[in-house]
Amino acid sequence: MILVAIGANLPGHDGRSPLATCRVAVEALRSVPGLRFVAVSPFYRTAPVPPSDQPDYVNGVVRLAGAAGPAELLGHLQAIEAQAGRVRGAANAARTLDLDIIDLNGTVRDAPDPVLPHPRAHLRGFVLCPLRDVAPDWRHPRLGAGAEALLRALPPWDGAPL
Repeated sequence: MILVAIGANLPGHDGRSPLATCRVAVEALRSVPGLRFVAVSPFYRTAPVPPSDQPDYVNGVVRLAGAAGPAELLGHLQAIEAQAGRVRGAANAARTLDLDIIDLNGTVRDAPDPVLPHPRAHLRGFVLCPLRDVAPDWRHPRLGAGAEALLRALPPWDGAPL
């Protein structure tokens, strides 16, 4: 099971809304060679983490199946981000599109990038809630806990479905 988190809170370089940009990214993920699209979660409106004066985010998760190397998949995701006008800057900065590998068929690795599973996914309601929607049976490869248990361990999450 391959899980990719999608997020955006700035209009794309083409003027698309963050929600429209996320939907375009889902379509691009459907065409990654060697992978099969399984599901997309509902999209949620979420406050920025850490809290800031940025606009709210649109977040979701896509579930894919197949085989891909971590660097290969990361390259595809970064190309999709670039097509949406993503410019890499400071950590946690507002962005036109953010695609993160949350899990890649249970791969566990600390280096090189991408670190797998995503090192902060278990701490983020905006990842775990949509992840639960597409992969209710998923278990964190390092922690062994499912999305529901990880969500219960977090402070209440204020995301709202769009």
